[in-house]
Amino acid sequence: MVNKAAAQVPEILVPKDIVIQHAGSIGFFSVGIGYPVFKNKRGSLDFNYGYVPESRGGQLHILSAKFAYRPFKIQLAEGVSLFPVNPGAFFTYHFGKQFDFYWDKDTYEDGYYWWSTALRPHLSLSTEVKLDALKVFKTSKIKGISLYSEFNTNELYLTSYYKNAGSISLADIFKLGVGIRVHL
Repeated sequence: MVNKAAAQVPEILVPKDIVIQHAGSIGFFSVGIGYPVFKNKRGSLDFNYGYVPESRGGQLHILSAKFAYRPFKIQLAEGVSLFPVNPGAFFTYHFGKQFDFYWDKDTYEDGYYWWSTALRPHLSLSTEVKLDALKVFKTSKIKGISLYSEFNTNELYLTSYYKNAGSISLADIFKLGVGIRVHL
């Protein structure tokens, strides 16, 4: 006989959001789960798996861990909220034999290439519109739906921009992703 208490997943581990995103440094297409952070639920912690097909730049598999904070909320209408400026940070990990944490020390002198080909830290800034499902869609199956856009850059792009001022534009170092978050 199976003990029901032992078979249950602790509430804190149950995802509260499902996230789907197109582009934005975490894959041509990505899916993931999210957790609200803080008592006011203005923060979120997401874990995504992203994929880039061969036809879109080379087959890539990417894992990401993303944090975003929503400091400002503007009520646009009943059940419709705008979070206009959401700073965030995330890490991506590209996996595959062509990626590594360190450059081959037998081939390159120590410090010649300082970045990892596998792990990339990013800074992000997003805007989000959240629809309260109970008020907008009159359904209780989901709590809400958010549509968002997110600009991001990483340490390698920022360093390249700084060291090559004038030959690289800001448009070259920022990437854009768009997504949907379903609040369960």
